[in-house]
Amino acid sequence: MPTEEEKTRPTADRRTARRAVAGRLSWGLADQAASSMTNFAVGIYVARSLGVTAFGVFSLAWLTYGVVLNVARGLATDPLVVRFSGAPEASWRAATARSSGAALGVGTALGAVCLLVGLGLGGRVGPAFVCLGVVLPALLLQDTWRFAFFAAGTGRKAFVNDLVWGVALVPAMVVAAHEGSVAAFVLAWGASAAVAAVYGCFQSGIRPRPHQARGWLREQRDLGYRYLVENVSLSGASQLRAYGLGAIVGVGAVGAVRGAELLLGPFLALLMGLSLVTVAEAARVLRRAPHRLGAFCLLLGGGQAAAALLWGAALLLMPGRLGEFVLGGVWSSASELIVPATLGVAGAGLGSGAAAGLRALAAARRSLRCQLFASACYVGGGLGGAAVAGTVGSAWGVAAATLCGSAVWWLQLRSALREHHRGGA
Repeated sequence: MPTEEEKTRPTADRRTARRAVAGRLSWGLADQAASSMTNFAVGIYVARSLGVTAFGVFSLAWLTYGVVLNVARGLATDPLVVRFSGAPEASWRAATARSSGAALGVGTALGAVCLLVGLGLGGRVGPAFVCLGVVLPALLLQDTWRFAFFAAGTGRKAFVNDLVWGVALVPAMVVAAHEGSVAAFVLAWGASAAVAAVYGCFQSGIRPRPHQARGWLREQRDLGYRYLVENVSLSGASQLRAYGLGAIVGVGAVGAVRGAELLLGPFLALLMGLSLVTVAEAARVLRRAPHRLGAFCLLLGGGQAAAALLWGAALLLMPGRLGEFVLGGVWSSASELIVPATLGVAGAGLGSGAAAGLRALAAARRSLRCQLFASACYVGGGLGGAAVAGTVGSAWGVAAATLCGSAVWWLQLRSALREHHRGGA
């Protein structure tokens, strides 16, 4: 007969596990809150300082950074999180040194491309891309530290690193405001990220090893290249939609869309904060209780979708004066996009639960197919809607495309779970 202590031990273990999960999720949310507040402050400051057209130019540079960031994540940090979350410290340190070196290599190579493109473009857009090319390595290295710390289960360090970036950003933004150009704001944003990137080296005690980047890419190619295509198709779709919207409607329309995204910033912080830890948590659920993975992903995605709808409802009730105070002249055009933007983010939140499950299952082929389909729908809906009904039509086209993409993510997760259970049996 089991003793009373043996009977109560499983319950105590479950409570301890839940507290550990809650702690890791909390640090993920706190870190993303710090990061998103930094990005939100930059966006608001630039929008109020430069107006809708210059803000559109800044948004093009920002979106380009998003594409490069997803390249680095696919090749460097995504394999690190999938394969080295909870690994022994020596293994994690060696992998992080190579992963951060790969991120620096990506930043240097693509930064050079941005610099050359900016020199060729000239005009108002060119200087912004030149400055982006200069600061890309620092931006990518800072992002790598965040994911590396969460892979090690030390999310507190990622949070502190983002706080350092935010503190360094304050004087940098003041200097940029005196200059009054988009290029100055891009440089200020990247220079403050460089401070946090250097601080991350001291936090981790790890020096990036760019000369080992090729070995890292070779070892992780089974996941890295698929994640690369998957991530780039996501950010590339946003980039194509932005460029197409600027060509069809005008650069001001890009600023309006970015303004609507800023209004949804606090919820997007929640979405991205959870994404820092959801793959690792889904992998832990898969190892400990595989039959619960589907329910975990559904709870995760459904909760995010519900939160997005609640935040959108709150935005609709926000007084116009408050919106003008936050976004200045961008408010009038951005406020028209609140409903479709909210639905699009809700669809993305719902699909992210299934995406976490597919990553945990290492079903890279399935997740790649899902992302390619969703990206094609996103570009088609965004540009088709722009051609029919301008900026508002583009927003509604993106909302419909995101909901369709979410359905495909869940269908693929269901099939992947069935395959996994059959293989386990």
